[in-house]
Amino acid sequence: MTPSQVTFELRGAALPGEVFAICGDCDSLGNWNPQNAVALHPDEEANDCDLWKITVALNRGEPVHYRYFKGSFLEPKTIGGPCQVIVHKWETHLQPRSITPLENESIIDDGQFGVHNGVETLDSGWLTCQTEIRLRLHYSEKPPVSITKKKFKKSRFRVKLTLEGLEEDDDDQEKPSLTVLQKMSNTLEISLISDNEFKSRHSQPECGYGLQPDRWTEYSIQTMEPDNLELIFDFFEEDLSEPVVQGDALPGHVGAACLLSSSIAESGKSGGILTLPIMSRNSRKTIGKVRVDFIIIKPLPGYTCDMKSSFSKYWKPRIPLDVGHRGAGNSTTTAKLAKVQENTIASLRNAASHGAAFVEFDVHLSKDFVPVVYHDLTCCMAMKKKFDADPVELFEIPVKELTFDQLQLLKLAHVTALKSKDHKDTFVEEENFFSENQPFPSLQMVLESLPEDVGFNIEIKWICQQRDGIWDGNLSTYFDMNLFLDIILKTVLEKAGKRRIVFSSFDADICTMVRQKQNKYPILFLTQGKSDTYPELMDLRSRTTHIAMSFAQFENLLGINAHTEDLLRNPSYIQEAKSKGLVVFCWGDDTNDPENRRKLKEFGIDGLVYDRIYDWMPEQPNVFQVEQLERLKKELPELKSCLCPTVSHFVSSSSLIIIKEKSNISEASSPKETFLDGAFHFLYREDFCSSRKSHRLKRKQNKASKLHWVSASPTLLLSPGRVNGRQIRGEGTKPQPDCLQSSKYLCMTS
Repeated sequence: MTPSQVTFELRGAALPGEVFAICGDCDSLGNWNPQNAVALHPDEEANDCDLWKITVALNRGEPVHYRYFKGSFLEPKTIGGPCQVIVHKWETHLQPRSITPLENESIIDDGQFGVHNGVETLDSGWLTCQTEIRLRLHYSEKPPVSITKKKFKKSRFRVKLTLEGLEEDDDDQEKPSLTVLQKMSNTLEISLISDNEFKSRHSQPECGYGLQPDRWTEYSIQTMEPDNLELIFDFFEEDLSEPVVQGDALPGHVGAACLLSSSIAESGKSGGILTLPIMSRNSRKTIGKVRVDFIIIKPLPGYTCDMKSSFSKYWKPRIPLDVGHRGAGNSTTTAKLAKVQENTIASLRNAASHGAAFVEFDVHLSKDFVPVVYHDLTCCMAMKKKFDADPVELFEIPVKELTFDQLQLLKLAHVTALKSKDHKDTFVEEENFFSENQPFPSLQMVLESLPEDVGFNIEIKWICQQRDGIWDGNLSTYFDMNLFLDIILKTVLEKAGKRRIVFSSFDADICTMVRQKQNKYPILFLTQGKSDTYPELMDLRSRTTHIAMSFAQFENLLGINAHTEDLLRNPSYIQEAKSKGLVVFCWGDDTNDPENRRKLKEFGIDGLVYDRIYDWMPEQPNVFQVEQLERLKKELPELKSCLCPTVSHFVSSSSLIIIKEKSNISEASSPKETFLDGAFHFLYREDFCSSRKSHRLKRKQNKASKLHWVSASPTLLLSPGRVNGRQIRGEGTKPQPDCLQSSKYLCMTS
């Protein structure tokens, strides 16, 4: 077949070093991989300097889906190596652009970058090959700047950060030199976050911004050379009306502090605090010091995020969603304990069977870097004394100090067991090593065990410091944050399939890193706000619901998960957050009260995380399963005609859905629900009104290794499909709609 030559045209403004590119679902457009995308070229002949175009050969008659992005194409680090692509902005419409080329040649005018079907939807890029350094000045613990010189004791300061690249050593032959484009890819922007406002990434004014106790100042540097930068902080007096030195070109300039990025790289840490000396500009004497909080964000190794779809900022308006807290609920520390042990597969399955749209659970790592589901950072281990008649002694130990196998095999209990006098009843004996009631299931086990139409709200655990200096679990050190997140994110990205995933964390830096490392799943910032229940956290960004909103906007997160106590006290927060484009979930013991849930729903909450869903909701399909059924009814007339209000149960198993209808037939005469491994339409009717004989399906194998399904009943409909990877052919007679009204079971593919 002769390919079709398709010319794509797009309009948009780009900075020096930036280009527009197209990425789609065919070989010619990179198969959704931005590293293989096709760059557009500015149209030199057109009067419109913002017009970009490219001609691509596509298969005629085959539909193609695609998106545009704006970024930089860097030269390979090595000769013959892969091209490195940095994505600055990209189109994230739920439905991408599409065409079906039919002519030998055609021109597609796609209008303005980011606008599709009259709707503008753009998102910032993620880290593909570059590293991001964040430097922060804030008053969370103490003032960031301390000047010892008496002259400036009462002064307030403005700060500006300047980025310089270190001169390369000509004698260093081993280190590959950076290209001009790679050096141009270094960017420096500043952001400001406070209770009442945020200013997202932008350029700094000439003398920087003043430091304020209630404001978080953050500098973001993206670079291809994270260990080869010189970062200079210049300090100016807040009052710029009089120069510090007469005739000085920089009025109010006090001094400067220098940070070499290599010192951060050599620390081997993803985050920390550095104290730098401030040198007087003229005398070059030390006049004070600046306390710089930093994090380093690295791209996700060994995994390429594609451009097929993104839900990072997508949220479909629905009724408020019920989210099962730790599955079926808190089983350790609340007034009314859940009947199933929290954060186990059994607990998650219990909540899912009672209509939970999402199940919430906590994830961290074992000593051997296996993501495990467990709430607390520590647990209790049973120890046996040498000469004591009592065989049980409890010892509190961090989860991170035990391997995954040890977590499965050792006798472990929740830390609340330390308060019990008799420890014998605190350990649950499980004969089956793989029982769904076992604590510490791996994240992969959970992803593979629950139906795909049950959403996961994955809280990523991290140590938080209280304002009084106390750390969660008394752990002041933890895993390297980049390594920690890389393992968890790769597990989810590789195993989640089509499942709805929402990440969340109380740690703001975790939220930042998750947002920068991947482009698919959304993040909610967990915050307790002003609380009488929990101690205030050290991090300024966590102290109020207002500043949590500003942080979520600044990081372009999906939204916040706020403490119900704070929302009930200030219900206007919900609509305020939604007016800022944020999704709002709520959590906390107060959410367990049905009256509070009713109020929160009236206020417009998007999701409620609470315990013991089984106390309030019967076994029923969740909202996503109901929507799936409605879609099937529209797509398949047979299904629409046979369903009636008697449908009471709806379950799915991968590609197969079973709808069980209410019936007066006794359980003894009811056939078993059969789950088949195959993606094929399967409509099965048991007419108990006319016959009590069970119609059986028989499988036969023929010489061509094809499966034939034969029924003894004329009221069986099978459509062609596949079972266990092998082709099947349906046999039978299509039932009439009036006969289907008495169906006992209805099965159909999802």
